[in-house]
Amino acid sequence: MATKTISDIDVSGKKVLIRVDFNVPLDGGEVTDDRRIRMALPTIKKVIDDGGKLVLMSHLGRPKGEGFEEAFSLKPAADKLAELLGKEVTLGPPEVVGSEAAKLVEKMADGDVLLLENVRFIKAETSKDPAEVEAFAEELAALGDVYVNDAFGTCHRRHASMHGAPEAIKAKGGPAVAGFLVEKEIKYLHEAVDAPARPFVAILGGAKVSDKIELISTLLGKVDQILIGGAMAYTLLKAQGASVGKSLVEEDQVANMQKLLSKAGGKILLPDDHVATDDFAGGRPTDIADVNIPDKLMGMDIGPETIARFREAILAAKTIVWNGPMGVFERQEYAAGTKSVAVAVAQATGEGAVSVIGGGDSAAAVGMWGLDDRMTHVSTGGGASLTYLEGQPMDAIEVLDAK
Repeated sequence: MATKTISDIDVSGKKVLIRVDFNVPLDGGEVTDDRRIRMALPTIKKVIDDGGKLVLMSHLGRPKGEGFEEAFSLKPAADKLAELLGKEVTLGPPEVVGSEAAKLVEKMADGDVLLLENVRFIKAETSKDPAEVEAFAEELAALGDVYVNDAFGTCHRRHASMHGAPEAIKAKGGPAVAGFLVEKEIKYLHEAVDAPARPFVAILGGAKVSDKIELISTLLGKVDQILIGGAMAYTLLKAQGASVGKSLVEEDQVANMQKLLSKAGGKILLPDDHVATDDFAGGRPTDIADVNIPDKLMGMDIGPETIARFREAILAAKTIVWNGPMGVFERQEYAAGTKSVAVAVAQATGEGAVSVIGGGDSAAAVGMWGLDDRMTHVSTGGGASLTYLEGQPMDAIEVLDAK
């Protein structure tokens, strides 16, 4: 990558301000999935081993931005990180920044770890007011000599801790670089899209095709096939002239999808059978062995014939990018399509394909079935991976020092 990384700088004796993504699920004050914390460990351990003083910052959930809220405290993340590192992790004050935080940083010895409280306790973190953002960013930057971005999941956000803080560090002469996780994310996403082994197959799903129009348009010029499932498929099927019953359809996108399908030249594969129901909340699943769905039913998952077609395409692929489930996979009766895709991608990977799972529900799905380790790369950022795959600029990465 053209961005400097933590391997390119000396952190010995320096205060290293690292933006991580510890936005982890909690239950009763306990971290229920520590994957995002574990993914940050290589960068964290590198700084510890090289004698730096770690000042970590992250968001968690969506607090109001009006000050400390216990439900969104990063204490559970600090405790989990301490457990994983086998050493003390100090949690910063409720105010996040200010004199108390500065005192804690000044007392740090080389190799110590401090985790600031949730940066979203401060309204300026996500503010649209440049003056507010700049003021908070400078308070964060005052706590570090070096800035490291290892929070790929929020790299598509121009937030104070993601963009303003590295600008402020650079303004006072310090380096701003990528951590190992961000480096890894960009490497796999870049190679998958810009230098893919072929056949290159993209698998897209999820609820709204409007969320992925740019992605589909971008990928059409790069892939050999795009397999589309999930609720977004019904808008495309309607654009083809199929009956979709009560399935979720974005009516304002039907005409756009007709143009997109015409442009695709046969690269897009859509479901030709379905698992449907008459009641989303509790209706029984019904197999529809036809591309058309009866008026009183709604599609909930791809059917067995589509599973077989998709599986064949996946197993023939050498590069696979997957973003979005094939159906309502959270419910067992509608999980077969998503699970079959996950298993096929894992099998293809085992046979030499490169597979990149684009975060979000896709990452949750492969985790649900214990397939994480059988994929080449599982992204930590759903929205960020979409932005990167679409070819859109990512200010939080572009602000970092170039090699």
